[in-house]
Amino acid sequence: MTRIVAGTVGGRSLQVPPKGTRPTSDRVREAIFSRLEHYGVLDGAYVLDLYAGSGALGLEAASRGAQKVVLVDAARVAAEVCRTNVKTLGLTNVQVVQDKAEKFVLSPPATTWDVVFIDPPYDVSEAVVAELLRQLAQTSALVEDAVVVVERSTRSPEPTWPSGWELLARKDYGETAVYYAGPATAEEPQAAAGS
Repeated sequence: MTRIVAGTVGGRSLQVPPKGTRPTSDRVREAIFSRLEHYGVLDGAYVLDLYAGSGALGLEAASRGAQKVVLVDAARVAAEVCRTNVKTLGLTNVQVVQDKAEKFVLSPPATTWDVVFIDPPYDVSEAVVAELLRQLAQTSALVEDAVVVVERSTRSPEPTWPSGWELLARKDYGETAVYYAGPATAEEPQAAAGS
């Protein structure tokens, strides 16, 4: 069972698409959000959840104080599950978009993002992930100190980061590798100290 770990709707259960998704476990989600809170980027944040699946990452962000969340998934069933979860939880600051992540990123941004989750199916190639990151970096859609969280299999190579980005941290949880990266700024190395 997938549920919201903490925040205003903590403990509430989420529906999950019947197939084709790999929901982030509660344990890994708790670790991700603990780190984002350590970075101080979550409260009042604008959050983009690409390859949203059930929407668990974005919905967790909304529960924990994000100001606006957009869930993006290409699959009709996943988008419908996201809409159901949003409605069930009563979260009015969450929007669901049925679209390919790559196409959504190429469209002119309506806002800028503080946090972006990229959790594609493990069979999505490294080349596709690298291109998505490159496109994201080339848009004006990220704030200067944005944090991009990428979830991959521990058997996959580290994502190819766009020029001008830096890896803040990598943490492994069983089969799951979680990377935290973003545009390099003068302050970020100190913020990442001790991570």
